[in-house]
Amino acid sequence: MAELLKGNVLLVDDDPAVAKVLGALLGQVGLTVHTASNGQEALALLGRKPIDVVVSDVRMPGMGGLELLAEVGRSWPDVPVILLTAHGTVPLAVEAMKAGAADFALKPFDREEILFSIRKALLRAQQEEGARPLVKEASSFVGGSTAMAEAQAMLTRAASGTATVLLRGESGTGKELAAKAVHDASPRRGGPFVKLHCAALPDTLLESELFGYEKGAFTGAATRKPGRVELASGGTLFLDEIGDITPQVQVKLLRLLQEREFERLGGTQTLKVDVRFVAATHRNLEEMVRKGEFREDLFYRLNVVPVWLPPLRARPEDIEPLVRHFLDVHAKANGRPPFTLTPDGLEALRAQPWPGNVRQLQNFIERLVVLSDTPILTGDEVRREVARQPGIVPMAPAPTPASPFPNALAMPAPGGGTGSEGRTLESQRKDMERQALVDALDRAGDNRTLAARLLGISRRTLYNKLEEHGLV
Repeated sequence: MAELLKGNVLLVDDDPAVAKVLGALLGQVGLTVHTASNGQEALALLGRKPIDVVVSDVRMPGMGGLELLAEVGRSWPDVPVILLTAHGTVPLAVEAMKAGAADFALKPFDREEILFSIRKALLRAQQEEGARPLVKEASSFVGGSTAMAEAQAMLTRAASGTATVLLRGESGTGKELAAKAVHDASPRRGGPFVKLHCAALPDTLLESELFGYEKGAFTGAATRKPGRVELASGGTLFLDEIGDITPQVQVKLLRLLQEREFERLGGTQTLKVDVRFVAATHRNLEEMVRKGEFREDLFYRLNVVPVWLPPLRARPEDIEPLVRHFLDVHAKANGRPPFTLTPDGLEALRAQPWPGNVRQLQNFIERLVVLSDTPILTGDEVRREVARQPGIVPMAPAPTPASPFPNALAMPAPGGGTGSEGRTLESQRKDMERQALVDALDRAGDNRTLAARLLGISRRTLYNKLEEHGLV
């Protein structure tokens, strides 16, 4: 069964057949659908109805999709717009992304693709509405430690130029936020900021996502599709987890960085592109070069302006402002009253090693907000939540070889002791399975199709497992 969504979608298309089919599809997944046959009618509906997402055709009589996109951006800047493009209108898709479209889909549209785009747009709109303090400025980092101030200063200096920036640091230190900060402070801030998570995609799919493909390039390629490089023209392309790309893709990426040109998959035409590159990795690229796992020439092309983001343990003074910030953000996002953090609660949080850095801290605070019975967070509340999540939040102060998670730190088990003492094999299996699901979703950027592929299971099996572990 398809995942149910909530929200009001305005569907704008002059073709009644498309409007009927797409409207029925959106209605089946729980969305409230409003329809308009042209741009002017759509603007009138936007003035009367609380619309969450606009899905519009590009080519329509009178006001087209691009003009509608501009009008929505001026009058309703918080409403995302997804554009539908027909055959032969790929350049318009690129122009639309530059103009601020949330996403685009090619006609005839794929059911899963259009639902994923709408779900993503709805989620982003809800996050921006419910967690606005989290993104008050793209270049704002919470905390005033010396280590973080030095990193911010380096990012500011790097932003003013066009050189490639390589963000280094452990997972969860905020590399994506840093990449967005570079873009927002650069002369290219008026252009698109396009992201690609390299580790979340298999080799062939990564190439097609990066460079795009021509019609007939492979089985299922029914239309031409532009890649992320093309969509980022005039702006910034953020390549996350660049250390995970294969040698085959490394060769093609090197040419792109050197010549600023590429070919779509299955194509023969060489295309020029004007893109600024920001890459990120948590891996030791120097060691990979020594082992022959990463091209040395590509490393030097990427490592023009290296910026190291400090782990949370290197800036412990930032834990308090981060915790208070996340408490405020997630209380508002989840409809909870403001939370009060007691001194012993803060000390309990400071005592943890946080190997997952800021991302782990944020996820843990969100769980506290959702599951806490009281808006007053004490040390006991913190420790109680630690005990509820064995294997998910590695929290104990010392490592233990007996832990079923080799990279985790021991935690108090519900029955006393640490690690796997007193726990059944079945409970440990479930914990490990849940962790594998969480990790796969994180690597796939919450794209469930990709997460299922990474886990080697079907999409239906993934949904069943998510429901079983309460992750839906």
